[in-house]
Amino acid sequence: MSYTNERCLDGNQFERIVINGVSNLKSHIEIVNDLNVFPIPDGDTGENMYLTINGGVSSLKNENQNSIGKKAKALADGMLLNARGNSGVILSQLFFGMANYLKDIDIVDVKSFGEALKSGVRQAYSSVVKPVEGTMLTVAREASDFACENSSSSSTFGTFFTDYLQEMQNSLERTPELLEVLKEAGVIDSGGAGLVYIVEGMKKAIEGEEVDLSLGEHNSSAKSVDFSKFNEDSVMVYGYCTEFLLQLQRCKCDIDSFSLEGLINFLEGIGDSIVAFRTGTIIKVHVHTLTPYKALEYCQQFGEFLTIKIENMTLQHNETVKKEEVKIPKVQRARRKFGLVTVATGEGLINTFKEMGADVVIDGGQGKNPSIEKFIEAFDEVNADDIFVLPNNSNIILAAKQAKEIYKKSNIWVIETKNFGDAYASLSLLDYSSENPEIIAKNLTGDMEGTVTGMITKSIRDANINSVEIKEGEYIGFTGKTMYVSNPSKTDALDELLEKLDAKEKSFLICVYGKDVTEEEKQIISNKIPNIYKNLEFYEIDGKQEVYDLIVILE
Repeated sequence: MSYTNERCLDGNQFERIVINGVSNLKSHIEIVNDLNVFPIPDGDTGENMYLTINGGVSSLKNENQNSIGKKAKALADGMLLNARGNSGVILSQLFFGMANYLKDIDIVDVKSFGEALKSGVRQAYSSVVKPVEGTMLTVAREASDFACENSSSSSTFGTFFTDYLQEMQNSLERTPELLEVLKEAGVIDSGGAGLVYIVEGMKKAIEGEEVDLSLGEHNSSAKSVDFSKFNEDSVMVYGYCTEFLLQLQRCKCDIDSFSLEGLINFLEGIGDSIVAFRTGTIIKVHVHTLTPYKALEYCQQFGEFLTIKIENMTLQHNETVKKEEVKIPKVQRARRKFGLVTVATGEGLINTFKEMGADVVIDGGQGKNPSIEKFIEAFDEVNADDIFVLPNNSNIILAAKQAKEIYKKSNIWVIETKNFGDAYASLSLLDYSSENPEIIAKNLTGDMEGTVTGMITKSIRDANINSVEIKEGEYIGFTGKTMYVSNPSKTDALDELLEKLDAKEKSFLICVYGKDVTEEEKQIISNKIPNIYKNLEFYEIDGKQEVYDLIVILE
């Protein structure tokens, strides 16, 4: 079905073009991933954007009203909770601002649709502390401005999307001229490219190309259940994993004064493993309970359900279901004054951070940025008055800050650690004795000053960055956005990197070994560094992390 000549769109039509956009992005994920400024494996921009927008598809399809305002809000709410990485958070904000503009509109015309896009751009810019031009923000802004300026009373959605996509592609091609790091690396902005693929898919739907309606259906398909695990002689022990989305309704309650705390107190009386938070007028609830009907009965006095899922936790699902779902529910730890959440990848690094005082270590990092919902679940698990968060990746900081804005049960302090070295330095001096959260946060920030973190990984393409000639397959060494080394040998690359980082002027050196570092390579490093840097205190951690073969922390 073509919408090329249409001058208005309803909710169902909006759903079709969005799903086609998601499908188009899905087929180009690896292309977007490979556009990272640094030619490292597991670039994750495409993955982050796909997981974010596809996370909103289920909510979108569960909204039964044929209203573009309702459909856009459902999509935006689902995206917000699934947002990953800076690109994912910015993408969610583009759709969140768009949904705000469309909230009272059932059928939208071309002009209003353009204004909704511009509203999304304003929301996205406001969500970033220091917006940078030459990124997906620029691409979204320039494209929406151009399409709106060129639209008229005779415009159709076909002509509008033609202008919108063409200018988006033009803007994307200009990003290297606005951002020096892109020009130097010889790539366009990856987030902008992801946005282009989404809009390209939407335009295809406008023109009548087939929409992949199977996208996202795996989330709602029936699971294979072994009913022999619970029969007529069984006794319920573990209860039911109960999840639902509740739409608050004005005819049932005063939405503005609705108490999430009151809901949580009730759920604590009937179960555990509770997650409950509010996004606009929608409440998301997760609870393990022997009496799920009580949770439903209590909540229905405030609104109606958008989705409900109740599962007998004794049953053994197929291998697609995590084993944790059939374990005895965790008992929430007692409320404490302080707690700390951080992010790491690799069994050894995760255990190290826990030993150093982290209460919860979210498994994530380069290539698998945690969602906002993961942070919220971690905050619930910590259960402290003041929770300090070390994101350890510049691409995760924004998601942590968005989680902070949503979470109301604790004071959240996001410490802007940008790598594992920052976190290691802060955790090594973790001290709650002042009992003053402002002082603790200040110290955590100050303790990482003077720390330098270098990373070594294998290049996935030829490049020239910071005048360093890089060959595909060589090992590159860098800190932050600065490239220093490219060498065919992993251990030689480490030698060069340490020299560039003035390791002789430092006091401590911690080397974190990735999962692909051989025992022979570990032995070479272990023998060589103490001999070259005799004044350094040298420590080794078998981090087992992916992506980065070696992480070196210098203090």
